[in-house]
Amino acid sequence: MLNIKIITVGRLKEKYLRDACGEYLKRLKRFGNVQVIELDEYRISDNSSDKEIEKALEIEGNNILKEAKGYLIAMCIEGKQLSSVKLAEKISQISVDGQSNISFIIGSSFGIAENVKKSADFKLSMSDMTFPHQLARVMLLEQIYRAFQINNNGKYHK
Repeated sequence: MLNIKIITVGRLKEKYLRDACGEYLKRLKRFGNVQVIELDEYRISDNSSDKEIEKALEIEGNNILKEAKGYLIAMCIEGKQLSSVKLAEKISQISVDGQSNISFIIGSSFGIAENVKKSADFKLSMSDMTFPHQLARVMLLEQIYRAFQINNNGKYHK
């Protein structure tokens, strides 16, 4: 059975997004252990310098790496875009290769620290478009659910 962690910087504030995530987490229970780890976002000033942002990313990155286990997938704009079917194949292949743990990483609004990206086994991009990080979490959970449905010949994807 696969263990999936979604490690995310920041908390969901909107109830409708928490409800959407809760629904997908409930659906995913039948396929494996899926959990969301919410890490604190490092607070910086409104007019932050590049150095402040870099320090924040470094601290967040260290906290992310403490939680990450197994095959690391960093969600970042420069990552590779995959169709739902290809993501399903990727998750299946990770499992076939002997990994029982996958960690998906969603950074803060400033992104993900370079050391986390370098530690990642794969970099995944949802789109060239920019989405709020809270919505990205819902989208990722939906795609993970879709991947399990595809891999188990479910009707959801059709």
